Amino acid sequence: MVAKLRPYRRPAIILAITAIGAAAIFLGRPAIAEAAAVDGETEFVLNTFAFLIWGALVMWMCAGFTMLESGSVRTKNASMICLKNIGIYSIAGLAYFVIGYNLMYVDVVGDFIGSFNLLYQASDVELALLEGEGTADAVLADESYATMSDWFFQMVFVATAASIVSGALAERVKMWPFFFFTLALTAVIYPIVGAWTWGGGWLADLGFQDFAGSTIVHGVGGWAALAGILVVGPRLGKFRADGTVRSTPPSNVLVVTLGVFILWLGWFGFNGGSQLALASTLDAVSMSHVLVNTNLAAAAGVMAALGLSRFVFGRIDLITGLNGAIAGLVSITAGPTMTEHWWAIVIGAIGGVICTLGIKGLEKLKLDDVVGAVPAHLFAGIWGTLAVCIAADGDFGAQIAGVAAIGAFVFVVSFALWKALALTVQARVSPEVEQLGQDAGELGIEAYPEFVLMPDDFSMPESPPPPEPEEAPAEA
Repeated sequence: MVAKLRPYRRPAIILAITAIGAAAIFLGRPAIAEAAAVDGETEFVLNTFAFLIWGALVMWMCAGFTMLESGSVRTKNASMICLKNIGIYSIAGLAYFVIGYNLMYVDVVGDFIGSFNLLYQASDVELALLEGEGTADAVLADESYATMSDWFFQMVFVATAASIVSGALAERVKMWPFFFFTLALTAVIYPIVGAWTWGGGWLADLGFQDFAGSTIVHGVGGWAALAGILVVGPRLGKFRADGTVRSTPPSNVLVVTLGVFILWLGWFGFNGGSQLALASTLDAVSMSHVLVNTNLAAAAGVMAALGLSRFVFGRIDLITGLNGAIAGLVSITAGPTMTEHWWAIVIGAIGGVICTLGIKGLEKLKLDDVVGAVPAHLFAGIWGTLAVCIAADGDFGAQIAGVAAIGAFVFVVSFALWKALALTVQARVSPEVEQLGQDAGELGIEAYPEFVLMPDDFSMPESPPPPEPEEAPAEA
């Protein structure tokens, strides 16, 4: 039997245990502090986990782009948007694995382009560990994260850049020419820009800063989309002969709104993961600031765009507000590390204003951007890249040089590529397919089969014909 303690002895024992514990903590403080420091293996695991979990969150942005674009187009083109977006992610993953990552990061320092070696794989010490011939200590001596975790995190960024082009050129671009352009963008164009900047190339040496890609990702996608818009032209009937704009409202506002919320969520991985480490107190604090600034900028972009829409479009416009959220997110992406959070509100709000005015400006120029991708990603991206000079210690000359060089390179190459596609395989669908819709015309499938899809009629005259003259009465 176990003897029971008498009630009057219990407080004394508790006090004794407490005193012994306090003394141990006091005397052992140096040892505890030393134990609290992150060792090499813990650092490796935390950094690798951060790359993988943030990368998975950025990959989820592909779902956001799919929802935003499929809800923005007319129902007769929704299936094509879904196909293009899953194709974008697949092509980006393969192209970046085969050649893109090597062009962007391998042997770039001080140069304009990286290695032309094909395929990418884990380091020798990691492969030896997996094969049972190496040790964890050998891996930790060379690396602070798993090699392929970094590849995965970088790959989902290139998929984001390509998704921007899809929305801008929706409803009129053929599937295979679009996939070919996506291949060129993800395998060569984007990696070259990345080599100049994040890969340690000449723009990095100049002092150009872009924390998570206002220009490197969103600007690249925006310039490529603008080139495509100019080459392919607007949708049939979008701009009337008298200069007015034919309204093409989104087919599913609920889906568009869901898409923006998914993108907003994914952006926490986009910007937060760009800290590129999670193994120290500094990393944790910095990442917290990045996420807070990201959220504030998006919220400010929404409210600024909604407020301005009343004056620009004559109504409080939901779609404008949703684009304002994206513009705020893009604007803060280049420099979300500031410690004075009110700057994030200012930068995001200005991004929302720029996007709203940009949407109206493109209409004035008769440039048909279905989802407002160019104002939200390119215009706001330029602003965000320059805003680094205001609150994140950027050099104005370096930032201007980066925006100009990247813009000129991406636009010229993209324009030439779109032009070549238009002259050879015809990048644009036929008028008959465009009127019927790409779902039925190219895929033979409808996103909403219970609906009766009526093709648009663009043959209506601009004005009614004059009345026929009355016949003279017959003579008696």
